[in-house]
Amino acid sequence: MNKKFKLILFFYLVINIFNVSKSNENFFNKGLELYNDKKYEDARFMFERNIVFNPKDSNSYLYLAKIYNAQENQKKEEKNLDTTLLIEPNNEEALLMSMKIALKKSNYSKVKDLSKTFTKVCQKLCDENKIILETLANIEPKNNES
Repeated sequence: MNKKFKLILFFYLVINIFNVSKSNENFFNKGLELYNDKKYEDARFMFERNIVFNPKDSNSYLYLAKIYNAQENQKKEEKNLDTTLLIEPNNEEALLMSMKIALKKSNYSKVKDLSKTFTKVCQKLCDENKIILETLANIEPKNNES
């Protein structure tokens, strides 16, 4: 009887561990699906649930930042971008979004620093960096003349 109980308990634990690990993937995938359907509040909830089970998932933080960008909540957007870059410093999409925020805030030195990092890691979005640097070049002389 004792061996049967231990065997049943073992299988119960194995099945639950498998279900929990599988559900973690489902939270992110479901959040991504909701994000693509522009159901931002529901997507935000799913990404936050994914973070509870997987706090080092930089993609969940990145998509939270995108949601806050769409909702024009710059403070929360920036917080999630910082977390994304803390976990994955070479995330070019997060670097690009951070550069755009710094540009809006007129923090030109931060834009230049982020641009240096971005140039080293860019693979897909390299043209975006050139556009931001051109914008920065057009803005800075006007500020220096004042």
